Amino acid sequence: MKTTINHLAVAAALAAALLGGAARAVTLDACIRTALEANPDAQAAEARIAAAREAVRQAKSAWYPTVTLASTIARTDNAPQAFFMQLNQRSASMQSDFNHPGDVDNWRNSVGAKVRLLDAGQRGFQRDAAQLGAQAEAAGKRALDNELVHQVTRAFYGVLQAQAFVQVRQESVESLTEGLRVAGERLRAGSAAKSDTLNLEVRLAEAREDLIRAQHGVQLALAALNTAIGRDVASETALPEAAPKDAALQAPVFEKNLDAVEARPELEAVRFAASAQEKLQRKTERENWPTLSAFGSADWDSAVNSDFQRSYFVGAVAEWDLFTGFRQSGAAAEAKARTAAAKAATQKALNNLRLDLKQAQLEAHEAWERLDVSQRSVASAQESLRITNERYRQGAADVTELLTAQVGLTATRSRSTSAYYDLLVAQSNLKRARGELVK
Repeated sequence: MKTTINHLAVAAALAAALLGGAARAVTLDACIRTALEANPDAQAAEARIAAAREAVRQAKSAWYPTVTLASTIARTDNAPQAFFMQLNQRSASMQSDFNHPGDVDNWRNSVGAKVRLLDAGQRGFQRDAAQLGAQAEAAGKRALDNELVHQVTRAFYGVLQAQAFVQVRQESVESLTEGLRVAGERLRAGSAAKSDTLNLEVRLAEAREDLIRAQHGVQLALAALNTAIGRDVASETALPEAAPKDAALQAPVFEKNLDAVEARPELEAVRFAASAQEKLQRKTERENWPTLSAFGSADWDSAVNSDFQRSYFVGAVAEWDLFTGFRQSGAAAEAKARTAAAKAATQKALNNLRLDLKQAQLEAHEAWERLDVSQRSVASAQESLRITNERYRQGAADVTELLTAQVGLTATRSRSTSAYYDLLVAQSNLKRARGELVK
C-alpha cells in the first residue's frame, strides 16, 4: 500500500517535468494565505464587517446631542413677520406703522442642540442589534474563510491530480510504444499478424489523445486554482508542490456525535442574526412608548449691516403617539414574525450542518476504502501486464490480451490516482465540516 502511495505522491513532480521542465513549486499554505487576502469574496466580507462596525457607531451616536449651525438672510413686508424680525433685532418701536412696515430684512445666525433623554430603551436595543449584526458579519467572514480554505485545497489537489493523470497517460503511451516495437519485430520474424501492429497503432493513437486531454486538463485545473485564489499564482512555471507521500495514510475517524457543528461559524452567524432580530423586535415594540427630549438654541439677529442682538430658547418636549393608523401594531407584528423566521432559520442551519458533517464523514471513509482497494489492484494489474508482455514476446498470448492488460493497468492507475487525491480533498472537507479550517 505504501509503495503505491509513494508512486502517486511523486507522480505530480514527474508530470511537472513533462509539462514545463524545471518548475518553481507553489505551496498549499501560500495559496491559502493569498486567497484569504485576494479572493473577491473575502474582500467583500471584510467590507461588510467594516460596514457593520460603522452601523454600531451610528447606533451609539443616539446618546449624543445633535448640534446644528444655521445662518438665514430674509427680507419681507409681511406685517407679522416684519414685526417679529424687528423684535428679535431689538428695534421695534411703537411709533412704527405695524400695518405697513415696509421692507424689513433680517440676518439670523443660530446654534441649536437637541438630545433624547428617555425613549423606553429603544436606543439600547438598536445598539445591541447593531453589535450582534457586527458579530454575525464577523462569523460570516470566518465561515467564508473556512469554505475558501477548502475550495483552494480542493483546487490545489485538483492540479496535482491532473498532473498525476498526465503521468499515467504518459506511461500508457510508453508501454504501448514498446508493445508496438515488439509486435513489429514479431511481424518481421513472421510470428505475428499485421493486424497486431495495426491494433496497437490504433490503441497508441488513442493513448496519445488521452495524454493530450490530460495535459489540457492541467491547464484547466491551474485556471480553477487561480480562480479560487483570486489571483494568478500557479502556472506551468510555478506548479503546486507535490503532496507529502504519507499525506493519505491516516484513516479518517468516524464520529457518531455530530455536536462538532457547534463550532461552525455559519451556526454562530445565524444565531447572532436571530439575536439581533429579537433586539429589533423589542425596539419596535417600544416605539409607541412616550419619549422625552431636551432642546435649546442661541440666536443672533440683525438687520443687514447692523449689530447683532442675541437671544436663546430652551425647553423639553414629551411625545406620545396615541394613534398611528395601526402602523405601530403592524410593525410590531412584522418584527415578531421576522424573529420567528430567524429562529426557524437557525434550526434549519443546525440541521443542514449536521447533515453536511455526516456526508463529509461518509465521503472520507468512502475515499479511504476506495484507495485501499485500488492500490491493491494496481499491483495486480502491473503484474498482469508484465506477464502478458512476456507471453506476447514468446508468442503465447495474442495482441488482444496485451491490449486488455494495458487498458486494465491504465484504468486501475487512474482510479487509484483519483482515489488518492479524493481522499486528500475529503480530509479537507471533513475539517471544513467541523469548522476546523479557520481559527
